[in-house]
Amino acid sequence: MACMPKVSVIIPCYNQGVYLKEAVDSVLAQTFQDFEVLVVDDGSTDVETVKILEEYKRPKTRIIHTDNQGLSAARNNGIHEAQGDYILPLDADDKIGKGYLEDAVRILDQYPEIGIVYCEASYFGVRGGRWDLPEYSLDKIMNHNVIFCTALFRKADWEAVGGYNVNMVYGWEDWDFWLSLIHRGRKVYRIPKIYFYYRLREISMVHTMDEEQRFFMRLHACLNHRDLYRSIADIEIHSRVAELYLDTGIGFSPHQVLRQIIFADQTVIEFDLSGFRGIKQIRFDPINAPATIHLKGIRIIEEDGTSHEIEDFQSNALYR
Repeated sequence: MACMPKVSVIIPCYNQGVYLKEAVDSVLAQTFQDFEVLVVDDGSTDVETVKILEEYKRPKTRIIHTDNQGLSAARNNGIHEAQGDYILPLDADDKIGKGYLEDAVRILDQYPEIGIVYCEASYFGVRGGRWDLPEYSLDKIMNHNVIFCTALFRKADWEAVGGYNVNMVYGWEDWDFWLSLIHRGRKVYRIPKIYFYYRLREISMVHTMDEEQRFFMRLHACLNHRDLYRSIADIEIHSRVAELYLDTGIGFSPHQVLRQIIFADQTVIEFDLSGFRGIKQIRFDPINAPATIHLKGIRIIEEDGTSHEIEDFQSNALYR
């Protein structure tokens, strides 16, 4: 009887056959080899992708064909068939560094209280460079997602929380899922090495999400985990959100944004930028809804305690 693999790598694929080899190769090149790869064909219609998947034969790799159900369902379908104790989702157009599984498995084996292991990351594709995600903290992830999808977790935890929420249809399923594991009491660990490579393309599902969709998904995630929010702080689910977008040389991106929940009587909003380097531009969205706001000033406080007012800025407010 064959031994079950320790790790199952789940790769949903919808019309992304052109990138699949690079993603799978990055898994097959791991220093830790006790794994399986499950490629979930989420009802691909692209002729090239269909042909690639029909003929696909790689070591340790299985293909699962399903109707098109969306990313969350594709991951759930793959994890349902997975034999490993640990799960690593990987999008078909991304890749991982060769030491990722080895380091992450060691952490999960040694520390049963840890339920999410991720790493540092870099961009590749149309642009390169380090992805400067803020360091994880409970306060930060309660306001916005700071963990990308390609993190290891236990299949038992996925089963306990009911998997990925298929109603998170605009790309916020990761944040919702991490909140579920954190609510379950799982700790988070970030490996201080770059092991994840996120492909930047000209078109991205997350980049094309409009403000109404963003607000709906944030609200949906908060409502899904209202007990978690209530257990940690006195946060009103219907409070608004302020956002600070950062350009570190690749343009404004949803992958480099800080969020704060704000209240009607709040007079100061503070953002910690110490986790970001090479900031070129900042875009401040003071509230994610129509409102009348009196912006009294913008102040930058340096690490040495000195501060200065920002006077050179542009406003796109409807009335000024």
